[in-house]
Amino acid sequence: MRYSQMLLPTAKETPSEAEVVSHQLLVRGGFIRKLTSGMYTFLPLGFMALQKVTDIVRQEMNRAGAQEILMPMVQPGDLWQESGRWQKYGPELLRFRDRHEREYCLGPTHEEVVTDIARREMQSYRQLPVNLYQIQTKFRDEIRPRFGLMRCREFVMKDAYSFDVDDAGASQSYETMRDAYHRIFTRCGLDFRAVEADSGAIGGSFSHEFMVLAETGEDTLVICRSCSYAANVEKAAIAAKPIESTRKPVDNLVRAETPGIKKVEKVAEFFKVRPSEVIKTLFYHVDKTPVAVLVRGDRVVQSVKLKNLLGATDIAPLDEEQIWEQLRLPAGYLGPVGLAVKVVADQEIMGMVNSIAGANEKGHHFTGVNPGRDFQPEVVGDLRQIDTSDHCPSCGGDLELKEGIEVGHIFKLGTGYSDAMHATFQDSDGQEKSFVMGCYGIGVSRVVAAAIEQNHDSKGIIFPLPLAPFQVIILNLGPKDERYCQAAEQLYTDLRSHGLDVLLDDRDERPGSKFNDADLLGIPYRLTVGKIFAEEGKVELRSRKTGAMEVLALEGSGAYLADLIQSAL
Repeated sequence: MRYSQMLLPTAKETPSEAEVVSHQLLVRGGFIRKLTSGMYTFLPLGFMALQKVTDIVRQEMNRAGAQEILMPMVQPGDLWQESGRWQKYGPELLRFRDRHEREYCLGPTHEEVVTDIARREMQSYRQLPVNLYQIQTKFRDEIRPRFGLMRCREFVMKDAYSFDVDDAGASQSYETMRDAYHRIFTRCGLDFRAVEADSGAIGGSFSHEFMVLAETGEDTLVICRSCSYAANVEKAAIAAKPIESTRKPVDNLVRAETPGIKKVEKVAEFFKVRPSEVIKTLFYHVDKTPVAVLVRGDRVVQSVKLKNLLGATDIAPLDEEQIWEQLRLPAGYLGPVGLAVKVVADQEIMGMVNSIAGANEKGHHFTGVNPGRDFQPEVVGDLRQIDTSDHCPSCGGDLELKEGIEVGHIFKLGTGYSDAMHATFQDSDGQEKSFVMGCYGIGVSRVVAAAIEQNHDSKGIIFPLPLAPFQVIILNLGPKDERYCQAAEQLYTDLRSHGLDVLLDDRDERPGSKFNDADLLGIPYRLTVGKIFAEEGKVELRSRKTGAMEVLALEGSGAYLADLIQSAL
């Protein structure tokens, strides 16, 4: 492709609304343009990068035995009502009515539609296993779209769905997809981890997220330094420590005046104890019912763990005003003793002795607080967020925390959807059984953004070679000189004849502008017809990633570069 013939509107200035690097560089490089909040048009260069990801995904899905289909983006509401998600999914599901007043939604995912296909088209165990996938636009009405392609409302996704006769078959399908995902993200040239994850709104019993490691990631990952264990902090398990058999003497419960002392750190300082000896009491709405949640003073509640522990559909923390309006309790002085609401405690609380806790009275705290004697939680479990002071739940090794960007998620769904929607097949004994399902998603457009978050410098994008819209850019620094133009054309023809994706910068622009644009676009290799060509009849090859440079003869440079690129893919 010739630069002069492309719609490639690069810009020097960073857009004011772009908060993260990928958003900034995708706009500056002319890859995308915003249509409205959370919705973007892929311009030619952006669409080429998107297609590079799509090609890799399609090749590996086909290699894994999945079959490609294409389902409608608009879905009838009655399917979602069958599955029970019409009410559960929340405002992210964009619902509307057609002219006949029938309810529909824009598909954020396609479990209901594909389950309907299965119950209509697969009647016998002889037709199984089956894995169906599509690469298609999805829509989720995010409350706060941000970060460009990282969290937008409309996006491109690969979603696949497996159907098996039993759990053993479903586990095999899951492992086949996990292997395929490892190949996909390895081929994309990304530094990633597969981590244990919460299944969220999709449901199911088991899932893994595939995370690209990047400082701007929205998720925090827990990674063991000694073994292969890795998990999202929402999922990372903390093993319960045994309560010591030899306990120190139990003090009496004493109410103490603590005027104006609210924060855990201040309370600990006042009583000359560590924050770990204070019980922190928080209130949450759990399916609209107030619940008191207890953690050690130096710990943080992990809301997803809390939600799962209680089997809740919706949880939200109460602020000071809500706590007073609904419970007539003073924030900053909250504690578990004498509470008339449900109390849920982290497992660590049950081993605490002679703790400090709020007295539920303004300006007062209790000392000598002991679980069992002074309060008894209705539910106890692992509900706090793991940190590096904890140890690996698998091997006991040290942990580290890293930021990550979710680019893929695979789930064991079981029979939740097939049971709800009466999707059955006849087994080898002639009995009706529900399909055992799995689902497997990749945010195709998000992969493009994640690759940039992980691969950039102050000058612009550094595309991994497999994802770059062009593999080579040729800079003609003498567009008005016939010798320069002939050499650039010869290189362009030679490289293309070797099957390379080439962009020829034939614009009548200053050399500095061409160099800056080449760096901004992140094309892996740059061939320059410039000063060295004028002096020696040779061209300069530069690697965008390493900055390494070498001088090549005009003749044979196409074959040399083709071998170099082929060996790197």
